[in-house]
Amino acid sequence: MTDPIAPADPDVVLRAQNVDLVRDGKLILDRISVTIRAGEHWALLGPNGAGKSTLLNIMATYAHPTRGQMDILGHRLGRVNVFSLRPWIGHITPSHRVEPARTVRQVVLTGVTGTIELPQYWVPTAAETSRSEELIDMMGLKGFASARWRTLSQGERGRTLIARALMAEPRLLLLDEPAAGLDVAGREQLLASIDELRERRPTLATVLVTHHLEELPASTSHAILLRAGQLLATGPVADVLTTELVSACFDYPVAIARHAGRWASIAGTVW
Repeated sequence: MTDPIAPADPDVVLRAQNVDLVRDGKLILDRISVTIRAGEHWALLGPNGAGKSTLLNIMATYAHPTRGQMDILGHRLGRVNVFSLRPWIGHITPSHRVEPARTVRQVVLTGVTGTIELPQYWVPTAAETSRSEELIDMMGLKGFASARWRTLSQGERGRTLIARALMAEPRLLLLDEPAAGLDVAGREQLLASIDELRERRPTLATVLVTHHLEELPASTSHAILLRAGQLLATGPVADVLTTELVSACFDYPVAIARHAGRWASIAGTVW
């Protein structure tokens, strides 16, 4: 796919500068500044009500800043047709509606049309069909291509939606708590699939929202700690996900450890 709105600096996928968002007279986001580059994989963490999903919605172009500047793929929100940007942004949310009778293959193919249902009489090309099968396989769903949505586990549904988002070959992938509600096996399968995706797509930038460090893939490179709508810390993951900063973010003492590239936290104590 040819990008019709190629940015001047292709390395910068997203840049927020002093972004505020006011809703019903309340300041939800306060002076948010961050730059995300191609190939970087960001974690967005913070307690309930910190503004994580709100910030993700701005990144997805479904909300606009009240003040400040948000540039996505080199184009400023408020000065660009968001419908020309959205095909280049994959946005995975738990609220995505799917007809229960649809198969995994059918759901993934809706990523071509950008619709909830496949349009009547629409037939995918051979290349689109091949790509859908490749993505289904990459997300660990090869044996589930004909399985119907209603029969899938929560983890299988999440991986199906990621494959769907990838059909449009986005440059930015936004994942809103993709591991929420999963058991340990489902979480590990999902995180392994995300790590493999990042390895296969080295220029793809991602932002993953979670409350739990255990839900971060090993390939996470950068992190944002958000508290009460403000940035507490942002930067390389080793500098941000520390015992001191995470404890301050959640206003509770937690000890942070990392083993084999994955994070763990123990609440109520600081090592």
